Amino acid sequence: MTAEKSIQTEKKLPRFCIAVYILAAISAVLYFLFTQSTAFSDWFNLHISAWGRQLLAILTAWIPFSLAEALLLLIPFWLVLLIGIGIRHYCASNRSVLVYVGILLSAVCIVGILFVWNFAAGYYGSTLDQKLDLERKKSSAEELYQTAELLSEEIRSLSDEIIFLEDGASLMPYSYDEMNEKLLSAYDRYCEDHSFLTTFHSRVKPVMLSEPMSYTHITGVYTFFTGEANINVNFPDYTVPYTAAHELAHQRGIAREDEANFVAFLICMESEDPYIRYSACLNVYEYVLSALRSANKDLYRTSYAGLPQEVRDEEAAYSRFFEKYRENVAANVSESVNNSYLQSQGSAEGTRSYNMVVDLAVAYYRPQFN
Repeated sequence: MTAEKSIQTEKKLPRFCIAVYILAAISAVLYFLFTQSTAFSDWFNLHISAWGRQLLAILTAWIPFSLAEALLLLIPFWLVLLIGIGIRHYCASNRSVLVYVGILLSAVCIVGILFVWNFAAGYYGSTLDQKLDLERKKSSAEELYQTAELLSEEIRSLSDEIIFLEDGASLMPYSYDEMNEKLLSAYDRYCEDHSFLTTFHSRVKPVMLSEPMSYTHITGVYTFFTGEANINVNFPDYTVPYTAAHELAHQRGIAREDEANFVAFLICMESEDPYIRYSACLNVYEYVLSALRSANKDLYRTSYAGLPQEVRDEEAAYSRFFEKYRENVAANVSESVNNSYLQSQGSAEGTRSYNMVVDLAVAYYRPQFN
């Protein structure tokens, strides 16, 4: 009788977990289809994934802090809890241990399912230059210089409206919530004429541990499993609006890093707010100037010398700020992990893809060259 009762009470894999494994298998097929068809990836990203991203963003928008950050900080608690549950309820036999492992693996599968259904298609769809009808090609030193000059001209026109502090850094003259609303308004306007982006209400989440996060050199991150656009608010103010627009671009299905960088620029330039426009111009100018420095040091020096003194002081202030975080193990590990992730999603350039926004900027400004 005891043996019979033991058999009857033997643990079984819950039906929910079985359903998760079936969905994971379907997701694997979907991911394969993404890699094979640009058209299918575009359709799925715009008509299926967009709803999932929007739903997650809406569900988490009311939380005043980053849910993803909280979940990650609670990892030690989750580990202790899971070990306790396993010891208490799933150690009676080898079968029950395997069932528990199956339950835990199904939880991991849920993260993968969210990635495939809500975000992965963006890596395999048509490129941004195709969507914007831009001629993207390798940029010459002269083209880099002319692009830098056009950005510099815009920066000069905005600098009189920017508040600069005694240490040289500029001041964002409003709260993060106000910045968020300005960016969402800019997205609304831009999406009226660009159907490859969706628009909806969401909010960027300042990271509580922004200062420690700075050691990783991460200025922002989109967490696809919570739908949140998270920003590092320890970095100087002028980087924040542009970073926020970048993470909001990910939230709207722009997966590739260079493209999220350029969409962030386009959105910020759609804004009527001078500080948001200044943030976009100066951040993209830095990318272009870095490329120009490698291509032609004389043109690089000429361009940088033409910046207003206040903006050069801003650059000096940023350099002083970043010195504390420049070299450390956390940054190297973060770089390696991010590089591997991006390469796994079809970007052979890895983290260097962030800098490829330069080619998009040159293609965008090329019609204005002398």
